[in-house]
Amino acid sequence: MLRVLALLLLSTPLWAEEVPVAPGRGTLATAIAGAAPGDVLILKGGAYIGPVTIDRPLTLQGDGTATIDGGYQGTVVTITADDVVLTGLHVTRSGKVNKDLDAGIKIVKGADRARIIGNRLTDNMHGVDVHGGLDTLVKDNVIEGRQNPRMNERGNGIYVWNSPGTVVEGNDVRWGRDGIFSNASRKGTYRNNLFRDLRFAVHYMYTHDSTVSGNISIGNHLGFAIMFSDRVVLTDNMSLGDREHGVMLNFANSADVAGNLVRGGTKKCLFIYNAHKNLIANNRFEGCGIGIHFTAGSERNMLTGNAFIGNQEQVKYVGTRFMEWSFENRGNFWSDHPAFDLNGDGIADGVYRPNDLMDHILWSQPAASLLTGSPAVQLVRWSQSSFPAILPGGVTDSHPLMQPLIIPVAPDIAAYEAEVAGRWTQGHYDDIDPDDLGTH
Repeated sequence: MLRVLALLLLSTPLWAEEVPVAPGRGTLATAIAGAAPGDVLILKGGAYIGPVTIDRPLTLQGDGTATIDGGYQGTVVTITADDVVLTGLHVTRSGKVNKDLDAGIKIVKGADRARIIGNRLTDNMHGVDVHGGLDTLVKDNVIEGRQNPRMNERGNGIYVWNSPGTVVEGNDVRWGRDGIFSNASRKGTYRNNLFRDLRFAVHYMYTHDSTVSGNISIGNHLGFAIMFSDRVVLTDNMSLGDREHGVMLNFANSADVAGNLVRGGTKKCLFIYNAHKNLIANNRFEGCGIGIHFTAGSERNMLTGNAFIGNQEQVKYVGTRFMEWSFENRGNFWSDHPAFDLNGDGIADGVYRPNDLMDHILWSQPAASLLTGSPAVQLVRWSQSSFPAILPGGVTDSHPLMQPLIIPVAPDIAAYEAEVAGRWTQGHYDDIDPDDLGTH
């Protein structure tokens, strides 16, 4: 609370006047029209009938009991002026037209330095729509989206479009479509948010030079989707019990992906599709169908210090190029590697190679799985292990690690994770098409 007050003091002029506003129809719009720039409107408990537009630098301050109700008509609160602060408010019942981007709170182009702090937003198409405003702060809000049956027809918790300098921090986002959808923007910071029961926790499209750190995705269809975006720093996030991918790099280049934890039933911990020059280091990928699926000609990616633990298939790579997944004599930990370390330097004495020729055949010809236990297949695998020169191109880790890194999970987050365990085996799929995860 002290941090919130400090932010408000920094953004409030010394000559600001506090103006009490009573609930009712039209009272808030009248107070805004009569306020001087810099005034603080103190909203008492009760319902204020919207929609309203804030067209001058003002602070709207509540204690959590003041509700601005849009009556399902358009956007509830539209901000068109610089230096507007909304705090301690309940904003609810925006319109239902997704193509119009109806939202609980909308910050339009030309409205810079808005501060949306400590509010509760419920039953809106989009929670907060940062639509062109610069240097916006969206912090410590609770955003609960709609739960109508078709997930793709819902809105996003926080939608950022062409809004450089946006900071989204410490929010709790649940239901709706995507937690954060950042589109055609840059230089944003999205950190320490909690995302549950969504399509994507964080969905990037054409968002460059930005940071996604310390976020937690639990029980979503996909954790962190970085698509058509360059120079993204993706660090210290968690994807727990998500459905399709924990992290997806799709046409994403020059990213730093480090210190992330993905675990718990996800089909693919990490999916890399046509993504180049990315550093993937010191992550823990655990309990997925596939630890890392690497495809579509991705090149010049560096993998080091990662832990691949208990995945049904550690690596899926179909290609003829040879790829080395270690850097400066430091590779990755593989839980299925029967390794020895005779000199005690923490590096296994044997090279790790996750896939052989039969894996390639089974991926391209699934019907061949009927022959998996046949003597002919076993002979091929024995031959390749005895004579590595006949192996096709693929992944090699020449310096595998003996010990995995540990990424602790706080008890309250582990409790949320336990609540969604087994969710996807029960058919909670909404209308998501797993072959079209790029839709937005």
